Amino acid sequence: MEKQRKENLYGSFLLMLCAVIWGSSFVAQTTGAEFVGPFTFISMRSLLGAVTLLPVIGITGAVKRKKGNGEKMTADEKKYLIKGGAACGIVLFFASNLQQLGIDGGTEPGKAAFITALYILLVPVFSLFLGKKIRALIWPCVAVSILALYLLCVKEGGKIQPSDFYVLACAVCYTVHILVIDRVSPKVNGVMLSMVQFLVAGAVSAVPMLLFEDVSAENILRAVPSIAYSGIMSSGVAYTLQILGQQKTEPTIATMIMSLESVFGVLTAMIILHQVPTFREGMGCVLMFAAIIVAQLPEKKKC
Repeated sequence: MEKQRKENLYGSFLLMLCAVIWGSSFVAQTTGAEFVGPFTFISMRSLLGAVTLLPVIGITGAVKRKKGNGEKMTADEKKYLIKGGAACGIVLFFASNLQQLGIDGGTEPGKAAFITALYILLVPVFSLFLGKKIRALIWPCVAVSILALYLLCVKEGGKIQPSDFYVLACAVCYTVHILVIDRVSPKVNGVMLSMVQFLVAGAVSAVPMLLFEDVSAENILRAVPSIAYSGIMSSGVAYTLQILGQQKTEPTIATMIMSLESVFGVLTAMIILHQVPTFREGMGCVLMFAAIIVAQLPEKKKC
């Protein structure tokens, strides 16, 4: 019992670190946007993320072989991994670039973190179109999240910052991304799938980068710390922490801890960029976070 409790605490700690890294990555995206365009940032971040996962794949593969269960993939499995990874990568291309376009357009990192977190509520709603049932509790949570979005995005006089629409569209794309992963991931290695999707997202992002953005070596060098943090820490390190943490934590608790990403996005923006949300925006953050947490509460079992 004591051993299980320690493992649960260890898993929760790893997931908390994961949430901190993901939340602070919004700040890195903001500072990176000062030097390079959105497509350049996402292309390089994604490709770096793919490279970072290579040693993770090597280590996990070696561990499995040592335990005697490291079987090689068949040709059909490899084909499915590439097709599934490409599908996930294309959706990730839209999601990540829309988010970066929003941040590049002026949406504060803390606000971007909370708007993006809307995908947690949208996933069950979108699941309706796949024939899945959702709990009645989700609907009031969605209603509260709409009020939260109003407080976050609509300024006095009814004005909405155009860049916020990009981040809202990003939340919709991340919803689709999760549903695609949910369909593909059970049949493939999760880390390898992530590497392929990062590779595809980075390669596809390079096309509009070369067509529409002024790619300067000098500016890229200035953005290297931001790109490196987002690519290495947010993709490679945080993804590994998520895998290790979820192995030792109940799914509901794990999701709740990782949803703290939005809170850490606001906190790191306040500490590093000195961006303090207004009272109106703060209320929107509180309501959005409350809706996210309540939506993840486990359903009471019928006696």
